[in-house]
Amino acid sequence: MNFLKSFFASILGTLTALVLFLVILLLLISGIASLINSPSGGTTVRQNSVLELDLNIPIVDRTPSFDEFQRFLGIDEEVLGLPEIISAIDKASTNNNIEGIRLRTDFMDAGWAQTRSIRNALKHFKKSGKFIYAYGDIFSQKGYYLASVSDSIFLNPVGILEFKGLASEVLYYKDFQDEYGIKMEVIRHGKYKSAVEPYLENEMSSNNRYQIKTLLNDIWETVREEIALERNLDPITIDEIINNQRIVVPEDGIKEKLIDGLVYEDDFDQRIKMQLEISSDQELNSSSIAEVNRATSTYDSSITDRIAVVFARGPILYGEGTESMIAQGVFVETLQELAEDEWIKAVVLRVESPGGNALTSDLLWRAIENLKTKKPVLVSMGNVAASGGYYIAAGADQIFADPLTITGSIGVFASLPNIRGMTKKLGIHAQTVETHQNALGYSFFQPISDSFKARTIKSIENTYTNFKQRIIDGRGLTPEAVEEIAQGRVWSGKQAQKIGLVDHLGGLQETIAAAAKAADLEVYNTVDYPNFEENLESVLSEALPSLQSNTTWMHWVPKNLRQQLQHTDPKNPLLSIQMLIPFDLSIE
Repeated sequence: MNFLKSFFASILGTLTALVLFLVILLLLISGIASLINSPSGGTTVRQNSVLELDLNIPIVDRTPSFDEFQRFLGIDEEVLGLPEIISAIDKASTNNNIEGIRLRTDFMDAGWAQTRSIRNALKHFKKSGKFIYAYGDIFSQKGYYLASVSDSIFLNPVGILEFKGLASEVLYYKDFQDEYGIKMEVIRHGKYKSAVEPYLENEMSSNNRYQIKTLLNDIWETVREEIALERNLDPITIDEIINNQRIVVPEDGIKEKLIDGLVYEDDFDQRIKMQLEISSDQELNSSSIAEVNRATSTYDSSITDRIAVVFARGPILYGEGTESMIAQGVFVETLQELAEDEWIKAVVLRVESPGGNALTSDLLWRAIENLKTKKPVLVSMGNVAASGGYYIAAGADQIFADPLTITGSIGVFASLPNIRGMTKKLGIHAQTVETHQNALGYSFFQPISDSFKARTIKSIENTYTNFKQRIIDGRGLTPEAVEEIAQGRVWSGKQAQKIGLVDHLGGLQETIAAAAKAADLEVYNTVDYPNFEENLESVLSEALPSLQSNTTWMHWVPKNLRQQLQHTDPKNPLLSIQMLIPFDLSIE
């Protein structure tokens, strides 16, 4: 017995020592990384350098807050934050050691509005008199749109230039549902609220086709005119090039004046060296985004006045909230804390969301209304700020959107997954015993009852009425005007400004400047929110395969249908009342 006690005590002691060792190691890593990443770390940009702007990795509105332990384990995701990109471009324009920018935009893993924000920053950079040279083995259409702001654009001699106009593809699941017995019970309001249309039909409705066509045309008009302006072409010529399919091989890009030269990347670097007036065998000095940002700190600790930038990114769900999911937990708490923080003089809410849960959207709206009584609240819309994403923005003092932002979608629906057809085929049958009529409510395994449907319709109508009232009050529009632009229809940022849903066209930087003006600030610091707490469990969950990923039967179900199944709580089906953009829109 004594042996066993000694044995287990030794194991416990060893485990305790190991845990302490890991904690100490983590603290050391954190300390070293903090010193390295400190803005005052003394990073110096070498003379006669170029800013290396390689944008071929995912771009998000806010860089995820990976900690040093995650980096040590090698589980941090390689992404770029939009503010960091724009900050580096702005700092490079005034850094005397940087002569120009070396740009790579083969594949832009970013939204159109984000891409345009970077493009505008590059346009401002050019005013400094410094050069921008762009190179690509392949130019996607979005990548070319960004590169078109450059002084010179070079393509690999056997590369590809994508230049074809815009398109959006929507998948329809009615036949799939009929075949496999998995269907969505749908109740909706708004003739354009076609998020649920793919579950009801096999082809696109005329209303949905009209709104998508109108949206694409408006976005293309902005893209076409801005490319034409930088390339000294007529916008009509741009359309003729596409309609007549005049871009097939790399030489066509030269012929149509979209490309300035066909070279390999090593020759491209030689051209940059010539621009820098250095010899061909001399090393090309380049600085990364992080190095340029570290060289000049934008935070002045002597300034106490601050503007808070609250990043609200992802679908709106009921719960706590994460960096990629908006929920009432952390976001309402953050807004309440900002209301009481005397150093925070104004708040900018950056919304990047297709919408989602109606209840959560209203809770966030209420928190913003309370915050407005204490200080100015402005909204900056990202690529998408639609439906619930617009709901939470509607009451802001000012709303900014990019012309390429997708917004609006003022409508409500409920979609409840039902697998009765599938379970019936499998020989599974559900029976119910109730103390009262309709006590069961909704079941995945039985047809929707008339009484439950009636209650859901009433709830949807009430939510839709509240949605419109938020806009009437927040935007100062008449009920008739709101109904005309509502019904689930989506709008581009440019269209939204014309109809009164948006105040100004501009990006995050313009919104922050407007917030400073509203708060009567000349000097200030910006601070990002919310602050998400990381624990060992959440860190390790990134390193270990999820027990739910790629192991359930739902992974062969189409993406849209699978998301609805996963986000529905059978215990609280009315939480499935959604204010969501009317389709999974991917504009290519």
